[in-house]
Amino acid sequence: MATLPNERIQALDVLRGFALCGIVLINIYQTLGMRDLPAGLEHFVLARFYVIFSLLFGIGFAIFLERASARSDRPRVLLVRRFVFLALLGGLHHLLQPGEVLLPYAICGLVFLLPFSYASRLVNLVAGVVLLGGGIMFVGGAGLIPGLFLIGAALAAYRVPEELPGRAGLLTVLCCGFAAASLLVWWLSPVIAGGPEIGALVVVQPVLMSCAYMTGVMLALHTPLRAPLAAVLAPLGRTALTNYLLATVAFVAVGRAIGLEGSDRWGAAIALGAGILVVQAAVSPLWLRRFRYGPMEWLWRCATWWRWMPTRLREVRATT
Repeated sequence: MATLPNERIQALDVLRGFALCGIVLINIYQTLGMRDLPAGLEHFVLARFYVIFSLLFGIGFAIFLERASARSDRPRVLLVRRFVFLALLGGLHHLLQPGEVLLPYAICGLVFLLPFSYASRLVNLVAGVVLLGGGIMFVGGAGLIPGLFLIGAALAAYRVPEELPGRAGLLTVLCCGFAAASLLVWWLSPVIAGGPEIGALVVVQPVLMSCAYMTGVMLALHTPLRAPLAAVLAPLGRTALTNYLLATVAFVAVGRAIGLEGSDRWGAAIALGAGILVVQAAVSPLWLRRFRYGPMEWLWRCATWWRWMPTRLREVRATT
């Protein structure tokens, strides 16, 4: 079924909300300088959810560009404003959370996504795979962002976000394949004696696991879990920018107040992260009953279009 110009793709919102759940826990660990990351978080959470977030950012960029092109003669001017606002927001966020992703996302968007938006989807895909491979082999960490961005943009151009969530059989194959490859790389890592190969395997394994997570979540949307997953995760994903920033304010303030900084009190840290997510999961759908966008999403939209944008649902209905 085709997606209408302004229709949201629910699977993307669910995946974005899912990614937030893992990002909060790792941000607490990294921002508060906690010690002795538990093995479960190290092997199943660390680095995995930022891969999902980065891929979704590239997808969102391409979808925005396509829809903006139908409404504006200069859609890339809108994108420049969009990235500049994100950079400013990221710079402010960096004061609370050094190493945050919004500023790198804005820079990579301007340097990679914007120029490659003039290229074909095949060029984007090939360039994304090459950049991702280079990031895995030689950089790691934030070095994966450009490749993931371009791969995400290419996937959107190939209509994967619209088509893949509805194909349960293909999702099953992909999920099992990514999971098996992830486990194989995990097994190979200690077997290889050393050298650059071991570094590459350490980076590629979280990427494969992230792909298994994404296809697994989309597959779960074909089961009775669809309703609760959509009810909890989709609102989190629709207000992802707001929730990402507010989570930082909450865990920095509360974490420091209860003495988590530099500690190994993981029971308290996990409880704090879970508490933040529970509150956000409760508040986000309540907010979206009255507003079309989260507060920071609305500001981002106003900065992008450089005018006051309606956000109350009754205002939106009146203008459509």
